[in-house]
Amino acid sequence: MHPSPTWLQRAWANAYLLMILTTLMWAGNAVASRLAVGNISPMALTSFRWIAVCAIMPFLLRHQIRAYWPVLLARWRFVALLGILGFTAFNTLMYLAAYSTSAINIGILQGSIPVFVLVGAFLAYRTPIGTMQALGVAVTLLGVAVTASRGDIHVLTGFRFAAGDLLMILACVLYAGYTVAIRNRPAMPGLVFFAAVACFACLVSLPLLVGEIALGKFHAPTATGWGILAFTVIGPSLLSQLFFMRAIEIIGPGRAGVFVNLVPVFAPILAVLIIGEPFGLYHALALALVLGGIFIAERLGR
Repeated sequence: MHPSPTWLQRAWANAYLLMILTTLMWAGNAVASRLAVGNISPMALTSFRWIAVCAIMPFLLRHQIRAYWPVLLARWRFVALLGILGFTAFNTLMYLAAYSTSAINIGILQGSIPVFVLVGAFLAYRTPIGTMQALGVAVTLLGVAVTASRGDIHVLTGFRFAAGDLLMILACVLYAGYTVAIRNRPAMPGLVFFAAVACFACLVSLPLLVGEIALGKFHAPTATGWGILAFTVIGPSLLSQLFFMRAIEIIGPGRAGVFVNLVPVFAPILAVLIIGEPFGLYHALALALVLGGIFIAERLGR
């Protein structure tokens, strides 16, 4: 007679719970970026985050990394590029964006990543875009425009967007490039690949940290800043990766990927609950457009 599984074993086998926790942590990163303002400087948060990850993951995966070292060495330029786009650039731009936009806007704008991926796949691989998919892209981009303009048509027509919103849109475009490129990643376990990409992200972030110090923009983290750093390391950087990889093992990448659309839903909720940001009518309209466009592109467009 087999012993009944513990609650931890049951949770580890529940892909839906794992994906909800994953997207909650990713949404929490948007709130953390806003909380970081005044508590830990952007490049310190980026660099210290990846330094901590690289102090943990390569050690835990040292035997697997050694086994796949020839593959990593042969593709190191590709792995380095992914580290720059997906980890260093994306997080740096997000943390910089938080100085001039809200966590709600950051979260909603992240919802544009799937449609940027769709466009990127067309440009890189000539993956065809159907009529409904094109409509979905247009609707989501309209949601992005509403978010960036704060629902003000004068801002939209005058292209007077907040710097933070523009930085976040650029971050989403770069992360979409990372997502498109990852299709050609070397054949190896996901966590080994993540550890390798994280190491390059760490290396690339160090000169940026030096630049921040040289410009006098660096300041020692406050107690809250250290807490934010601990969250970004443990949550978005480590646990979410473990949970995401495990969910993919259970239900596959396609079904797991659908849950990513929860990030722009969870981020505004967390921003309102944790830091009391106001949720305006234009936020609701933008969120409906972003999620509606994704639904049209991913579901009706198939």
